Amino acid sequence: MNSHTHRLFCLEDYSITPYAISHSELYFSLEIEKTQVIAKLAIKKRENTCPGMPLVLNGDDLTLISISIDGKSLSAEAFSRTADRLEIHHPPIWPFTLEIITELNPNANRQLMGLYRSNGIFCTQCESEGFRRITYFYDRPDVLSVYTVRIEADQKNCPVLLSNGNLQESGPLADGRHFALWHDPFPKPSYLFALVGGDLEAVHDHFTTSSGKNVALAIYVEKGKPPQALYAMDALKRAMRWDEKVFGREYDLDVFNIVAVSDFNMGAMENKGLNIFNDKYVLANPQTTTDYDYANIERIIAHEYFHNWTGNRITCRDWFQLCLKEGLTVYRDQEFSASQRSTSMQRISDVRFLLTKQFPEDAGPLAHSVRPHHYTEINNFYTATIYEKGAEIIRMIHTLLDDKLFLAGIDLYFVRHDGHACIIEDLIACFSEVSGKDFSQFMLWYEQVGTPHVKAQFDYHEKDGSLTIILEQSLCPTPGQPKNQPMVIPVRFGLMNTDGRDMAYHADNHVKADIMLLTEKRQSFYFTGLTSRPVPSLLRGFSAPVTLDLALRNSDFAFLARHDIDLVNRWQILNQLLIQHLVFASQKAEKNCTAECNELIELIGSTASNESLEPAFRAFCIALPSEAEIASVIDRNVDPDRIFAAREALLAMIAGKYSVDFASLHQHLAIKGPYSPDAANAGKRILKNALLDYIVLSEPRPDRLSDIYTHADNMTDRITALRLLVQRFPHSEECNTALKEFEQRFSADPLAMDKWFTVQTSRSGAEALEQVKKLTGHPLFSYENPNRVRALIYAFAIGNQTGFNRTDGAGYAFFANSVLMIDKKNPQVAANLLTVMHSWHTLENRRKTKIKNELKKIASAKELSKDVADITIRMLRVA
Repeated sequence: MNSHTHRLFCLEDYSITPYAISHSELYFSLEIEKTQVIAKLAIKKRENTCPGMPLVLNGDDLTLISISIDGKSLSAEAFSRTADRLEIHHPPIWPFTLEIITELNPNANRQLMGLYRSNGIFCTQCESEGFRRITYFYDRPDVLSVYTVRIEADQKNCPVLLSNGNLQESGPLADGRHFALWHDPFPKPSYLFALVGGDLEAVHDHFTTSSGKNVALAIYVEKGKPPQALYAMDALKRAMRWDEKVFGREYDLDVFNIVAVSDFNMGAMENKGLNIFNDKYVLANPQTTTDYDYANIERIIAHEYFHNWTGNRITCRDWFQLCLKEGLTVYRDQEFSASQRSTSMQRISDVRFLLTKQFPEDAGPLAHSVRPHHYTEINNFYTATIYEKGAEIIRMIHTLLDDKLFLAGIDLYFVRHDGHACIIEDLIACFSEVSGKDFSQFMLWYEQVGTPHVKAQFDYHEKDGSLTIILEQSLCPTPGQPKNQPMVIPVRFGLMNTDGRDMAYHADNHVKADIMLLTEKRQSFYFTGLTSRPVPSLLRGFSAPVTLDLALRNSDFAFLARHDIDLVNRWQILNQLLIQHLVFASQKAEKNCTAECNELIELIGSTASNESLEPAFRAFCIALPSEAEIASVIDRNVDPDRIFAAREALLAMIAGKYSVDFASLHQHLAIKGPYSPDAANAGKRILKNALLDYIVLSEPRPDRLSDIYTHADNMTDRITALRLLVQRFPHSEECNTALKEFEQRFSADPLAMDKWFTVQTSRSGAEALEQVKKLTGHPLFSYENPNRVRALIYAFAIGNQTGFNRTDGAGYAFFANSVLMIDKKNPQVAANLLTVMHSWHTLENRRKTKIKNELKKIASAKELSKDVADITIRMLRVA
């Protein structure tokens, strides 16, 4: 195995830079292969910096043309360079202007970090450390500078020239070129710098702020696609209005621009005044975009806009504080989505993501605290722990306070820290100040690794109508944290009677309203005044990101799954019952349906037909837990084939019992009129398509699916029918015909074709791998396009548990080879892809040995990137 040694960055080592860069003037002469960048940096020694301290700037893959200070070129002895830094040995002690001229090749930049070209468009991606690929700079979030940017380019090929801030001037130049001058008055870190140049078309609109300011809005897309950006524009305006209404945040520049590009490593980037998006989160039309896509466009447009305050105006001091901007902004986008759709359904979606993505991350070799204390490669920490668990921490703060105090704390944070690079304690101090509460114990949520487990026991005394609830918390030891301390865990609850209503009660001082505040390892809560034995409903609204073990009767669980007035908890209980059954069935290879199994099947049927419930909620309830979710609960000696068999058996039993009822309900849910992605219609479609999963088992007719596919007026229904054809009838004439028709219809639409690649990864059994391998040779597949890689290789590895986890290890070998191939050009995408293997150590021994060998193969590869080496080393530590 190669020894990949890379620098370890530690939180405790933080120190401020010895020099400040107050203003940055950048001049770009855009050329496909030889772009010249002139950076004029106004630099000043900080007050406590010793005279003669060298100036050390970050760089990466730069060609240095010249360097000067105050107009005088530096001699070769005055500075030194390595692959990743520039050091000026003895800079002036007075303020000075450093001019650096570099040359870039945007066309050859397939890392998609720094300045690169996507489909002929010049664009940038600088978070987290991409700016150093443009010029030498203090490329870290605590160095805030005011940017002025002049861009020159060929007017025919790049008629649109954009950067951060407001446009100051533009006009023609000689030789068919032109220029644009942009100025951003708000100091920002280098990771928020952005530039775009290309032949683009735009959707234009405007927004009037609450103070009467007119803001020009534009979304730039490839030619011919502006109509597909209308939904994104509508979502943007709704997000701007919502942020004013709920958080009092007005937009601050004269313009707000969004650009959609097809080659992008992430979802989107919140660059000040110039958001750059992966086009899959901007472009939409009913024929190519699913309901899920529409919801994601709405959410991510809002998320990046909300960063204008929580991330841009107030940024993070260092990358260890990444959750400061991301956790708070995810919480804000979740609340926005809830306001636009259904509060309960949005919360269930958020919780389901947490359970399936973040909880397994917490339990695996890539686990880390919400605020890490060290890292080798920061790009590997854009994780569900930082984003989603970070958002849950903000949500708990809201729960512990009330609406008024929570918003007061946020307002104080905005006022006190506007224009600052902050740490988590700065935000928490604001909540502490407005509420008078001590948050020192609560801070453990940021520091301790893993998911807390809460065990609940109940002692009811009928004689005096009293109930004692005993809560006990635990957190497994992790490397570096052998002994964890008790956390602050708000447990929202209700005590239900047999009529399905919450009971009145008297409680002790440890209960505030409907919250039990667990702060000790073991704690008792006392209730009196109960007229009958209650059924406790705990962790309502998923009030804390914990696992919960309830010492209740089987009848109590069934009661809560039918009657809990908190829909989040109702879904959670039913989902847990399903997982428990499937875990048992997969481990015992149980084929006969027990009494509990029959009751569970009846519960699914009655929920599906309950017209008093939202269609989307019913769809959530009848969708069985995924194979990966079941595997994460088993946690050791996992056999994907047995999990698949158990899940298929339960699907078949439900389908067999409710074939007539589900078919009738499916027909009843047909939507008349034109397609709309609104929550009501989307809810009907999600339920209708969830029912179809069962119907095709009870009535195995590919012709029916073919008919649905052919007559669908929207992508949601079309892709569902195609998926079921591939899953259930892969060798049928109907399946082959539909796949060919889809390819012919959408071959010119990359986002639709991503779906075509993904749907073919869902074939069951060993043959899926051969189909995926075949598709890598398709003319429209490219290892250099992140969307296409995710659509095929990631989708196969994450979504096809039996195909990927073939007993012969062929799935692992193909995957490892793909990671190594991608790593040569785009380490960030390769490392993100590799995280799919994070639960490898939970597999049964035969598979575990084979996947471990592939990880070792990756680790021993020559010229392995820091990104992939970091992930591989961390995953092999559990061996």
